Amino acid sequence: MYIYQIMSNNFGYIDIILLGMIAGFIILRLRSILGRKTGHEPKIYPTFQEKKFNVPNNEQKNLKQNLETLEGKDKKEFLKGAEIAYETILTSFAAGDIKKLKDLLTPDMADNFDQAIKSRNKENIKSEFTFIGIKESNLEKYEKIKNELFASVRFVSEVISVKKDKDNKIIEGNPDKIKHVTDYWKFSKNILKKGPNWYLSEIVSK
Repeated sequence: MYIYQIMSNNFGYIDIILLGMIAGFIILRLRSILGRKTGHEPKIYPTFQEKKFNVPNNEQKNLKQNLETLEGKDKKEFLKGAEIAYETILTSFAAGDIKKLKDLLTPDMADNFDQAIKSRNKENIKSEFTFIGIKESNLEKYEKIKNELFASVRFVSEVISVKKDKDNKIIEGNPDKIKHVTDYWKFSKNILKKGPNWYLSEIVSK
């Protein structure tokens, strides 16, 4: 019985030694296959696409916009911005917000709008305006004259416009009727000035 216990204990030690040797062998094999981490491995940023790092910086500098024409994506983006400006100018004028208007108008146009608002206020005329939406916008003309760009746009929109006197009596328009409006606006931009902004420079009567 005593001998059996000694042999059992010896076999237990042998099993532990064998397992340790196997584990050591596996670790050595993994190191040889995967290599060791030295701390100098290149970092991986999974949220970035590799192709973004392959674009030379000098290619970006050499890209210049063709200012002689306004076509394709540039035209689409311009008309989108012009529509936003159109709605903002109409609603701001009705509300008498000259501060917001100045950010979208040339100095001369800003003076004209300012005088119109002051004249309306002097006569105690109230302007109630609801912008329904733009049905259509088309670039009618585009030209570059020296350092100035000019773009004429035809807008077709739907609005509800009402003017009331000091006694709140309607003197123009119908609050229950949608009005179809066609406007021809000319925008301008100086290419020497920083920033992408265009400004309303003229309202053309046709």
